[in-house]
Amino acid sequence: MAAPFAEGGGGGGGVAVMPGPVNPIDASTQSKTCLKHSALKSPILIFLFFHKAIKSELDGLHRAAMAFATNLGCGGDINKLLERYHFFRAIYKHHCNAEDEVIFPALDIRVKNIARTYSLEHEGESVLFDQLFELLNSSMRNEESYRRELASCTGALQTSISQHMSKEEEQVFPLLIEKFSFEEQASLVWQFLCSIPVNMMAEFLPWLSSSISSDEHQDMRKCLCKIIPKEKLLQQVIFAWMEGVKVSDKSCEDNLEHRCQRWFSCACESSRSSKRKYVELSYDLTNSSMSCPIDEIMLWHNAIKRELNDIAEAARKIQLSGDFSDLSAFNKRLQFIAEVCIFHSIAEDKVIFPAVDVELSFAQEHAEEEIQFDKLRCLIESIQSAGANSSTAEFYTKLCSQADLIMASIQKHFRNEEVQVLPLARRHFSPKRQRELLYQSLCVMPLKLIECVLPWLVGSLSEEEARSFLQNIYMAAPASDSALVTLFAGWACKGHSRNVCLSSSAIGCCPAKTLAASKELKEDIKQPFCACTCKSSADEKLMLVQEDEADDERRPVKRGNSMLLEDCDACSGAKSVNTPSSSRSNQSCCVPGLGVSSSNLGSSLAAAKSLRSLSFSPSAPSLNSSLFNWETDLSSADIGCASRPIDNIFKFHKAIRKDLEYLDGESGKLNDCNETFLRQFTGRFRLLWGLYRAHSNAEDDIVFPALESKETLSNVSHSYTLDHKQEEKLFEDISSALSELTELHECLSTDITGDLTRNSLESCDQNETVRKYNEKATELQGMCKSIRVTLDQHVFREELELWPLFDRHFSVEEQDKIVGRIIGTTGAEVLQSMLPWVTSALTQEEQNTMMDTWKQATKNTMFSEWLNEWWEGPPAPAAAAHKATSESCVSLGSDVHESLDHSDHTFKPGWNDIFRMNQNELEAEIRKVSRDSTLDPRRKAYLIQNLMTSRWIASQQKSLQARDSEISNGEDLFGCSPSFRDAEKQVFGCEHYKRNCKLRAACCGKLFTCRFCHDKVSDHSMDRKATTEMMCMRCLKVQPVGPVCTTPSCSGLSMAKYYCGICKFFDDERVVYHCPFCNLCRVGRGLGVDFFHCMTCNCCLAKKLVDHKCREKGLETNCPICCDFLFTSSATVRALPCGHFMHSDCFQAYTCSHYICPICSKSLGDMAVYFGMLDALLASEQLPEEYRDRCQEILCNDCDKKGSAPFHWLYHKCGFCGSYNTRVIKVESTNTYCSTSNP
Repeated sequence: MAAPFAEGGGGGGGVAVMPGPVNPIDASTQSKTCLKHSALKSPILIFLFFHKAIKSELDGLHRAAMAFATNLGCGGDINKLLERYHFFRAIYKHHCNAEDEVIFPALDIRVKNIARTYSLEHEGESVLFDQLFELLNSSMRNEESYRRELASCTGALQTSISQHMSKEEEQVFPLLIEKFSFEEQASLVWQFLCSIPVNMMAEFLPWLSSSISSDEHQDMRKCLCKIIPKEKLLQQVIFAWMEGVKVSDKSCEDNLEHRCQRWFSCACESSRSSKRKYVELSYDLTNSSMSCPIDEIMLWHNAIKRELNDIAEAARKIQLSGDFSDLSAFNKRLQFIAEVCIFHSIAEDKVIFPAVDVELSFAQEHAEEEIQFDKLRCLIESIQSAGANSSTAEFYTKLCSQADLIMASIQKHFRNEEVQVLPLARRHFSPKRQRELLYQSLCVMPLKLIECVLPWLVGSLSEEEARSFLQNIYMAAPASDSALVTLFAGWACKGHSRNVCLSSSAIGCCPAKTLAASKELKEDIKQPFCACTCKSSADEKLMLVQEDEADDERRPVKRGNSMLLEDCDACSGAKSVNTPSSSRSNQSCCVPGLGVSSSNLGSSLAAAKSLRSLSFSPSAPSLNSSLFNWETDLSSADIGCASRPIDNIFKFHKAIRKDLEYLDGESGKLNDCNETFLRQFTGRFRLLWGLYRAHSNAEDDIVFPALESKETLSNVSHSYTLDHKQEEKLFEDISSALSELTELHECLSTDITGDLTRNSLESCDQNETVRKYNEKATELQGMCKSIRVTLDQHVFREELELWPLFDRHFSVEEQDKIVGRIIGTTGAEVLQSMLPWVTSALTQEEQNTMMDTWKQATKNTMFSEWLNEWWEGPPAPAAAAHKATSESCVSLGSDVHESLDHSDHTFKPGWNDIFRMNQNELEAEIRKVSRDSTLDPRRKAYLIQNLMTSRWIASQQKSLQARDSEISNGEDLFGCSPSFRDAEKQVFGCEHYKRNCKLRAACCGKLFTCRFCHDKVSDHSMDRKATTEMMCMRCLKVQPVGPVCTTPSCSGLSMAKYYCGICKFFDDERVVYHCPFCNLCRVGRGLGVDFFHCMTCNCCLAKKLVDHKCREKGLETNCPICCDFLFTSSATVRALPCGHFMHSDCFQAYTCSHYICPICSKSLGDMAVYFGMLDALLASEQLPEEYRDRCQEILCNDCDKKGSAPFHWLYHKCGFCGSYNTRVIKVESTNTYCSTSNP
């Protein structure tokens, strides 16, 4: 990839460059720079003009495609559309390649983890273009479905590119403005312009100028004046393109003599003592050393073959010497010649071969050569990385054989071209047309490559061949390219070693002198600008970094190829190995250099390769087709690896793709006006929207912050967060369009079912409604295509870029924790929709793997039990320990946040009351008996046994009473009457809940308003989940339990605002949610809203407590003070600093006399004030003399360290942490010195 800034100029180029390499800058804080700056203050904002033009062109294409889809009579417009599509694709492709080659590598130096995502988006957009052109070239143009699909694909392309550019404006541009100075931004934009092929620049800039307003056009001109180096020749080239000067119809050759008559003759000194030689204007411009200009292709072939032969020879020298110290230079030469070969083949494929014969193609040969170059490069890199550990003999052999293979392949390819192509070109084209093809082939390259290639090519030619080459350029170039041709001629002259001006020799004059003179006439410039001048005045003013003159003398010249190496680092990569250096004359033509660096051609080669797709069939793959992409493919190393916990997050992508495919494919049926299908389609869309929102929220809140927490991954996810915002907007737009379509369908249905006798006006209204419906359906089809393309590309980039990072930077335990956090913020309702939706898109093996991971992440919770209660999918057996726990607590824990009176904790029951206790009370009494040390062991065992069997005895007695009651009362039902929470206002309910129904207890068959009412008067507890029947308190009808009354007289009366079908719980007052991991109903708005479930602690916590001290199953224990089970307790629970829990009321009472945890003996808070009081107390005390020198060994409960403390009968201070929370472990009987050192 090209370095962002050149370290030095060259060849007299007067361009501002940066003094030294770019230093990486830490981008820990996000940029806050506003994009409303003027482009004059921030040159990088000139890209806003580019974006505006691209968006305008996209909008025009989409409108044209929509018109083509809705107007069946405009079939001929497809040809015009096709031309616009081809033009836009070329423009945007080169724009992306220039960004990938210049802007993103520069940004990546200073802000890591940003550029790769946008480069991946460029590849995705390239795939969209391929799909679009495959559709355009299909044979179904006259079908309505084809028109609608074309409009949809165009809309998808518009959405994708618009979102991409919006993200650049929101993230990339502010970072470039913040991290780069004005001069650096200008240099980046200049490199960007020099990276676009010359022929495309001639189309790009005029198109850009026509797409913006006149004021914006003036602003852009002013901005370009600050960006382009202060060289008149360079500015003339750019502004000639910008103004879009048209070539006249008159022959270029006819105009050449007229142009030359305006040129002044120029004298070039061959030596200091020689006389000035003037060339006469009567020079015959039509004479050429070659009878057929097209034969110049062989000059390119010969130069390439010579260079490749030298590379092969250098490889053999390396084999003989065994010296790998110069491999980096060897690799640079290889990169340079590879780029030359690629652009040469592109020129042939795009210009020469189509003109000669449409069916003629050497695409296969070109592709094979690129593969061979890539293999050689990989071999060199492997040798460099292996170093001393390499098997030298094997590497040497491979290196030489690969170099020879490339040479043989190129020679065979060139020979076939010279035999098959050149004779046809000579026979069918006039010399004028041949020159035009050669000039167009040269202009396929970007300026920065031409600056290196022309000296290299001319250096391999004889003087006569060089003059003919330049003469053909002058004769083929249009009049508007005068400045450009002058630039080419000057660069070409730098490659010739003899002291002669090739420009003057070729056309009889020096164009640079003429150009300066013509400007002098217009601008009254007194100082002429001559191409033969040694140094331009602008060099002295603008060069910020200047190489020493000694460096020029040390630059080597390759005599075999007569190639002069200078100006750009890319040329240095083409030099011969161990070639002696020589100085060149200071009197050859000297035109301004571009001042851009091409030291790393990796991305340039990739860009060149991607341009190939514009030459072939649109179906040619462009994604991952860059053979010279130096970056490692992150996905290749991860395919086929062992399953990881985080992989299950990406299992959702498979389900997302499945639903997106449905929306895209079935949206074409919306035109059928089928009400059932419209309703089904809307429901499927809303399900996808809700589940994708939950998925993206989990990524934004949990997954991406986890990635960003790793220092090396900073900024890696910001682009994907922006994607989520844009995708949410797309979902909202589709939802609005569906609502409008539904309204239009209702209007149509009303018209159809209404009176058939209607006047003409009403018929027109119906026709208008039908037209609007069809237009909206077509628009909706395009929107569905857009959302599919957008999400497809989004999840693809996530899997390619983010997925491998988890395996690289996160352990399995960390991944389990992330999965647990994601699941812990997902509510029961979402899970009940999500699990069937995801598993329907997975294979049985994938389902089992996913469920195993979920069960591993939720192993401390009741998730398996909750899952088994409703899901009919793959079995999810609960662990035995959880099953035992749930059996003992679930019936009591469904209302853990309900307010209960705990004032009866001190109740001491007699034997008559034992049989009326519920389970909690019995367990509490059993514990009290067990802890009573005054009881005889036999008496204690007797009491515990009776307490444990009391419920069974009571249930047997109650069952006999119930049978007797049923016999005596017949069909009468206990509690078959309404109860009131507020009797005056006739509000149904009880003292515990407001609800409109009673529950029929499965245990005793009686009706109670709630389980607390049942347990209050019964000797057993009610299992509410076992409830199957309820009674509506309005109609007193017993019916299956449900959210509403099914009696017609009640008209669907709601039993409560909240109803849980698992807990059979009703509440008409509070906001309640069901936690699938507690398997209980909790008070709150829901998981992911204001609560989350900690999978380690197995409890629901407020979201602000995400960073808490976890203790496995911390709440599944008894309060250390009252021994009540905390998990199902209705009282407020307090977390202690040590990680244990107790009731808040118990904490208040306990801390009146204690300050240590009753479980681990740690201090319950900051005791500094209390310990300070003890210090003062001990300082004022006077111990008896016999105890003053005695010491005691102590253990500190707070810091867990052992030490010594002065003797005291109560207080002993830790010498390490200063705490008095200590215990005595040994008393010293002898007088010793008290030491606090750790033994």
